Amino acid sequence: MKTLLSVATLVLGLTTFGGQAETTSVEVNSLRQAEVTTALAADAMPTYPTKGKAIERTFIHQPPLIPHKDSYSITTKKNGCLTCHSTEKAAKMKATAVDKSHLESDGKFNNEYYFCVQCHVAQAANKDTIVDNTHSK
Repeated sequence: MKTLLSVATLVLGLTTFGGQAETTSVEVNSLRQAEVTTALAADAMPTYPTKGKAIERTFIHQPPLIPHKDSYSITTKKNGCLTCHSTEKAAKMKATAVDKSHLESDGKFNNEYYFCVQCHVAQAANKDTIVDNTHSK
């Protein structure tokens, strides 16, 4: 009985106070104490290449670019990249396997290459050119 009474009281309280609060306008000032009058649109979401399409390399010996987000967890105990890209799982996951240069002579992963995003970076289409590039192919 106490449980039923507690639940009923909780439901009544939530319905009573669950309405939207009254909205008020807030004046926002910049660091220079100037009033902010325009709101900027959110940045565009990154657009990654179509699945199954390799990204063309721009110079010889360039590490392959990652055609998806690169925010997978990489710790000393687990490398999120290897859940798809290890030599054992790559074919099943339809992913590119780790290159032979990253393997020991016995075929096991060489831990010197553990931090993948040190060399490999995600490649997304950006809306603006961030830095001018004068590098030629």
